[in-house]
Amino acid sequence: MNLTEPGVLKGLLAKHNLSANKGLGQHFLCSGPIVSKIVEGLAGSASVLEVGPGPGILTGPLSDAFAEVVALEIDERMPSVLAESAPKAKVVLGDVLEVDLRSVLEPLSAPRGFVSNIPYYITGPILTRVAECADLIEGAVLMMQREVAQRILAPAGNSDRGSLSVFLQSHFTISKVCDAPPGAFMPPPKVQSQVLKLVPRALPVEPEEKDRYFRLIRGSFGQPRKTLANNLRAGMSLSKEAVDEALKKAGFDERIRPFQLTEDEWVRLLRSI
Repeated sequence: MNLTEPGVLKGLLAKHNLSANKGLGQHFLCSGPIVSKIVEGLAGSASVLEVGPGPGILTGPLSDAFAEVVALEIDERMPSVLAESAPKAKVVLGDVLEVDLRSVLEPLSAPRGFVSNIPYYITGPILTRVAECADLIEGAVLMMQREVAQRILAPAGNSDRGSLSVFLQSHFTISKVCDAPPGAFMPPPKVQSQVLKLVPRALPVEPEEKDRYFRLIRGSFGQPRKTLANNLRAGMSLSKEAVDEALKKAGFDERIRPFQLTEDEWVRLLRSI
């Protein structure tokens, strides 16, 4: 069943009396080339967890390519559709933001892949959940709004860079897989989309420094267009004297802004405070 053919997908949805649920942010991917690139991005995985399979447009090809596929779906209408479109996949009903993702991933055969066409309104929370499980996966291939993807990829010095950029780049090596225009979905969203691949890497800090490192990053981007010094005072509740000393010790100009720091400089700042 090739659900990337609009007629086939429409027929399946009509058979089950279904349409996309706007409240769940559903936009069904219906581009064969993009589906192929996503599946290829998971090459090497023994098993795959798909979050938000919908009617199974991607789930079917995943089931053909990988021995073990688990589909986590919040929409109670979808299991009967998935039983027809992707009968080899195991469907688990649940909310990705509420279930214990580790308990879903751990029984799967390693190396494990993670894939999702992320609903735009919960992109940040899902990305955080994926990072929390980075030690359990070989890689993640994720569809998201292009503007969010660009922020995630933004290098030091790029004004799009924010706390999410540094947080995810600290957990993963990230690369672009492909673009996905509105016409690649049914119904078409009002925004451009992009697919990224995230491959886990070693954190740049020691385990005992991890929590303090990420607190520093979150606190330093409260007002990203202001200087790092201003953010440290406001977000980290540090005195002017403490901030001045930390910046001097780290070798930073007092006018530097948070988006300008490289990963190595964040680590240096952490150890200067």
